[in-house]
Amino acid sequence: MRHRPVAGSGTEAPAPAGERWGLDRLVAELRVSREETHSIRKDGTIHRPPSREKLAQVVSALTEALFPRHYGQYDLDSENIDYFVGHRLSVGLDLLSDQIHRAALFVGDELIPGFRQPEAIELTRSFAKELPALRGILISDLRAAFVGDPAAKSFPEILIGYPGMTAIIHHRLAHLLYGLGARLVSRLIAEIAHTATGIDIHPGAQIGSGFFIDHGTGVVIGETAVIGDNVRIYQAVTLGARHFPTEEDGTLIKGDARHPIVEDDVVIYAGATILGRITIGQGSTIGGNVWLTHDVPPNSVVTQATLRNKVGGPNLQTS
Repeated sequence: MRHRPVAGSGTEAPAPAGERWGLDRLVAELRVSREETHSIRKDGTIHRPPSREKLAQVVSALTEALFPRHYGQYDLDSENIDYFVGHRLSVGLDLLSDQIHRAALFVGDELIPGFRQPEAIELTRSFAKELPALRGILISDLRAAFVGDPAAKSFPEILIGYPGMTAIIHHRLAHLLYGLGARLVSRLIAEIAHTATGIDIHPGAQIGSGFFIDHGTGVVIGETAVIGDNVRIYQAVTLGARHFPTEEDGTLIKGDARHPIVEDDVVIYAGATILGRITIGQGSTIGGNVWLTHDVPPNSVVTQATLRNKVGGPNLQTS
């Protein structure tokens, strides 16, 4: 004979999920928020968003094509290496073209490059043409890391083991796409690198050759930052905005130059925060944990001590 559960006995049958969580009410309220009070979706055809997983595959394929024996297959020889590179390029560029097209459709703006599939193919073709030159810049970054870090014993160690190098590879690819108008795709590639390395570089940032990020965790480089050649920065450095210009109605002005310009041969040590559209002159050294919001002449040395010793401004040492 079956017995009915006694109330309070701890053996009550669980209520259906809809009753337990009030799902009918929650679903209805979320629909109102989604469709009426807090809608963020444009009207029209609904499209799939670009895929971070597919874009990670794009970066992987292109990196293997750029450095086939390091990221691809170690046992490639002179007879099959070109076939391998061609295959990885084909896979990566096909995926990239699809993601560019998907991203433009998802945003829903017909003026965005790639909205039409032939445009996405042409944009990808323009991107591909720049890959040989991009590899040359990456080699300059690799050499800068080898020269700048006494712990680095070989190029392979840097190329496959340094988070700064991983972030730079992603940035070089993302920046090229950003300049061609594939903004959403480039942002997602930058975020893939951020997730993997802790280094956050906006794809709009302009970075010269021979760039080296040592250690790297916590580095932030803003959209309109301009960095010259042979610049070295350490962990937790921020090249950010001091304030955000607005229209008369308070709306933020998008794309305004608001991040620092760092000229050639500058070294910025760990924890330095450099804000606003200021210029760090060529050959300067910025010490650790410095907070800087004004221009620095060429060949200056800026430390916490020199900043404290000058009331109303920094006491800059020049070499």
